[in-house]
This record gives sequence, structure tokens and C-alpha cells, in this order.
Amino acid sequence: MTVVANPRRGPAGRAGTAGTRVNLLKGQDWHACTYPYTVAIMNWRAVIARMGFRARGKARAQAASERILVQDTTFAARDGYKLAATVFVAPRPPRVAVVICPATAVPRKVYRGFAGYLAGKGFAVMTFDYRGIAGSKPATLKDFPARMRDWAAFDIPAAIDHMRQIWPAIPLTYVGHSFGGQALGLIPNNYTISRALIIAAHAGYWQLAKAPERYRIWLLLRIIIPRLVTKLGHAPGAKLGLSEDLPPGVFAEWARWSMLPRYFFDDPSLEALKNFLVFAGKLRVLSFTDDPWATPPAVDLLCRGFTATQPEQIVINPRDLKARRIGHFGFFRPERRETLWRDAATWLGG
Repeated sequence: MTVVANPRRGPAGRAGTAGTRVNLLKGQDWHACTYPYTVAIMNWRAVIARMGFRARGKARAQAASERILVQDTTFAARDGYKLAATVFVAPRPPRVAVVICPATAVPRKVYRGFAGYLAGKGFAVMTFDYRGIAGSKPATLKDFPARMRDWAAFDIPAAIDHMRQIWPAIPLTYVGHSFGGQALGLIPNNYTISRALIIAAHAGYWQLAKAPERYRIWLLLRIIIPRLVTKLGHAPGAKLGLSEDLPPGVFAEWARWSMLPRYFFDDPSLEALKNFLVFAGKLRVLSFTDDPWATPPAVDLLCRGFTATQPEQIVINPRDLKARRIGHFGFFRPERRETLWRDAATWLGG
């Protein structure tokens, strides 16, 4: 593991069995702010099983004893668009609130295990889908008017507003994966965040990726996917190695930024770049030596945008964790529970 300095500087909480439903509005004062939804109590064994993984050893013993409250819900983006979300809390008052912001084309279910783990450590956690993705997707993506910048202008700020409204008396923290980490500098209310952990986030100029992956990126973004968008009306990400299809406007903006040497920092139309100058909270930036996209130059370029704080950059070699690979997505696999997840929970709760 390598640390790199910034180069520029009661009734509601009653115990139950898996599947029991309770109403958080009854009885207990959750820091004077109850979550106004019916919530299912689930255990870690069920969460891990639904993700298709097996808990092992100590993790399995902990899974059997932990209980968390999980609720699928919706909230309105700042422009009124309805977004799908899931809230995770333990049946006791939370001490810190966390919003988990996804990577491009990644549904919120990918973060379910990590969110549940944080809830078991005393956090109130919300995951959500950006407009056009998974549970926030319209009947058809063809002609759906969404851009990547809309995720940062309307969706993420509303998620932060929502958690601040529900739990106003506890610190609000932020976890951003890939684009979710990039967006920390774009969102207009980032000044409300006390700590931000961004994972595999980078300025996505294609030439900053490792070879030969950079050539695959160029081919997909410049040749293959644009032709498919013209034919289908959307970017068929699910058929090209991405988790979800993308709205045509989101793909077009992502592809255009990826061709700019300084990524979206070179886009004069992106007025939200001014918000990079505002964020002054604690910032930890995790990257992995086997990630072909979030390479050191790409991570450095993103970090240089945060001028009101000093990002703590941590570069992790999977071998240091006795892992064969971590890459761009491996942080969120349950086998990282006793290493990366534990360290993340400790830092976010600090």
C-alpha cells in the first residue's frame, strides 16, 4: 500500500427475523428524524447470498448475528425526475449518514453488500440509480433527454438533500465510485459533505488508461458504440461489457469528455467545474495498481481539481491484501470486508 500526497498540496428498532417488517415512524426518535418508510429487516447471510457470493470464516459468523433494515424507495431529483434508491440502517440510531454514488452504467445493487456492512457499523446509508440506469430507467431510452452532467446537477445533489433532510443532526459523508468520485467536484452542495471517500475515480482521458485497454476504449467510444446508438437509439452497454445500457446523451457526453486531454476539465460549457473549488472536506482517494482505467496519471489529474482540500491518495497493490486482483470494481466484493471495507468504515466514521 502506498500513500501519495496531493502533488499540488425501540418499537422502531425492535429486533426481528429476516423478512420481518417494522415501521420506523413508531416510537423511537432517530436523532429527531425518522425515516418515513416501512423497512424490511434482513441479515448479512441473505444479502451476500442474493449477490451470489458466499460468506466465509469470521465473515460468516458476523453475517449470522448482524441485522440491518433495508428499504427500497424513491426520491425526486432536483428537476423532479423520480429516482430509485435503497436505504440501509441498523435498528439503532445511526451516527453518520452516507450517500453511495455509482460508477457509469452500474446499478445500485452492486453496492448492496458494502452498504449493508456500513449500516451494521452504525451508518445510515443510501444507494441509488442515476436517471436512465436500472430502477431509474424509463420504458425506453430512445430519445431520453439525459446527459452525464445531469447526474451531477440533479441526481446526486438530490440524494444528498434527501439524506440531510432525513438525518440532519449527524455528519454526512460520501462514497463515490468512478464517475461518482468525479462528480464530487461537480455537485453544487458538496460543501455539506464532511468526508468523501472516492474509489477508482479518475479523469477519463482515453490515453491515460493502460495499454492495450486504452485502444479498446477508443474503439468502443469512437467507432463501435456510436454506430450502435444510431441504430438502436441508446448505447447497448449490457452487450459490450458494461452493467447497464446508457441513454444516448449520457454516452455522447462521456465519449466526448474521454477524447479531451484533461477530460471534462477541458469542457468550457461545464459550468459546474467551479464546484471543485468549493469542496473543503476530508478527501481520501483509493486506486489500485491493477486498475486499467484509474491509472496514477488519471487519478492525479482528477485530484488536482480539488484546490480547497488536500486529497489523501492511497495506491493499493492487491498483493498487499493477498488478493489476486481488485481492479476497477473489486473493492465492492464481500471478500474485501475485513480489509478495505473495515478501513473505509473506520475512516468515514472518523
